[in-house]
Amino acid sequence: MSKRKPYTRELPKDWWMKQLFYTKYMIREGSSLFITLYSLILAWGVFRLSQGEVAFNGWLEALHNPFAIIVHIIMLLLALYHTITWFSLAPKAADLWIKGKKLDDKIIVAAHYGTFAVVTIFCLLIITL
Repeated sequence: MSKRKPYTRELPKDWWMKQLFYTKYMIREGSSLFITLYSLILAWGVFRLSQGEVAFNGWLEALHNPFAIIVHIIMLLLALYHTITWFSLAPKAADLWIKGKKLDDKIIVAAHYGTFAVVTIFCLLIITL
């Protein structure tokens, strides 16, 4: 058994703030925590809905709190950032070839945005009808 200590490279706590690429990456990954929190808020609303109209209205009333509105705005901005950065990564995940030629990255990203728009409009139509 060796008595040497293994080499451990020191990593400063702000390593991710020294390069813009890593900063954007960490913000995107951190935004997933807020998206999870928002999903839990919505799940809590469904749970309150299952308990009846009074419980659901109480949940809705809690969402009218100024703090809740600020948190929702922050979550919306982070969700938009997360979506935009995720769509920009799509060409790296979807290596599509058509007739021996690689599909242009812009087409893949545009297809994601187009699909997002269609699904959003479809959901809005279902909700409003």
